[in-house]
Amino acid sequence: MSFNSRGFYAAVVILAVAFDQCIKYLVETELAMHVQVDVLPFLALFRTHNTGIAFSMFSDLSGVALLVLTLGVVGVVTWIALRTDEDHRLARLGFALIVGGALGNLIDRVWHGYVIDYILFHLPTWSFAIFNLADAFISVGAALVILQEFIVWRRSRGSSAQ
Repeated sequence: MSFNSRGFYAAVVILAVAFDQCIKYLVETELAMHVQVDVLPFLALFRTHNTGIAFSMFSDLSGVALLVLTLGVVGVVTWIALRTDEDHRLARLGFALIVGGALGNLIDRVWHGYVIDYILFHLPTWSFAIFNLADAFISVGAALVILQEFIVWRRSRGSSAQ
C-alpha cells in the first residue's frame, strides 16, 4: 500500500478512530469524573463530557442536529479529499485525520450522547479548553491542509516570478 493510495488514507482514518476509541474507553473506565490528574506542570488529565462539538461549540444544538452536522462535515471533507491532487500528500493526510477525528467523536455522541474529553493544558492562572485525541486529530489535520496550501502557494509564486 503506497502513501498515495486511497487504502493508505483509509487506514489512517481507521487507526485514528481505533486509537481514539481505545483511549476514551480507558478514560471512561479508569479516570474519575472531574478529578484533575497532573501529568506535567502544564498538562493534566481531567475527564468530562462534552455535549457540543470541537471545544464545546454548538452545545445548544440537539443531538440529531449535531449528528447531521458531523456527518455533513465528514461527507464534505471526504468529497474534497477524493478530489485532491495525489501530490498534495500533506493535505490528503490532513483530511484523513479530520475524518478520523470527526468519526471518533461521532461514535461517542451516538453511543453515549456526549463526547468524552480528558486533556487539559493549563497554567496556574489560565487553562485551555478540555479536549480529546479526536479533537487533536482534527486540529492537526486542519493544520496540515493549511500547510499544504501554503506550500502550493509558495511554489506557484516562485514559478510565476521566473
